[in-house]
Amino acid sequence: MLLASTSPQRKAILEQLHIPFDVVAPKYDEEPLPFADPVQVVREHARGKARSVADVAEDRPVLGVDTAVVLGGRIFGKPTNASDAEQMLEELSGKTHVVVSGLCLLTPGWEDVEHEATQVSFRELTPRDLGMYVAAGEWEGRAGAYAIQGRGGSLVRQIEGDYLNVVGLPAALLVRLLAERFSGVYGFG
Repeated sequence: MLLASTSPQRKAILEQLHIPFDVVAPKYDEEPLPFADPVQVVREHARGKARSVADVAEDRPVLGVDTAVVLGGRIFGKPTNASDAEQMLEELSGKTHVVVSGLCLLTPGWEDVEHEATQVSFRELTPRDLGMYVAAGEWEGRAGAYAIQGRGGSLVRQIEGDYLNVVGLPAALLVRLLAERFSGVYGFG
């Protein structure tokens, strides 16, 4: 399999699942669409990433994934600076948001594009919580300004759904697709 992503979290999840893969950086520019339909956005970005590297896939399937943090219909992208990160986290404080991921699995003969959604509830965050988390720098390069698999886990009160989806790859969805499309090849199905 080819992973159309350089995300260390996605690589770690595939390794955890013992799925053999090679990484190819996608040649796809994500257009920020903060008030577009989040499901359509992540599905289209996942498809674009996968298609952007399909020419080097040979006979291997290509996996493209895109993940967004959504609150009240607004897509929270990656913060541009510490102030932006603090503002995002303050908006998520005490609320339940949705982490939605689009996943595209494609070969020369077919293309599956699906999505997964996980609800994440933050506890009420104090100014001290916000300051300490932002000062740690973990928000950098993270949609929604947090990483649940790191210190960001301390911001979370509850999660409903696929934890690995929040980390960056909807693993249950991927395993289901691999079992259906490649029964036994990747150890599933």
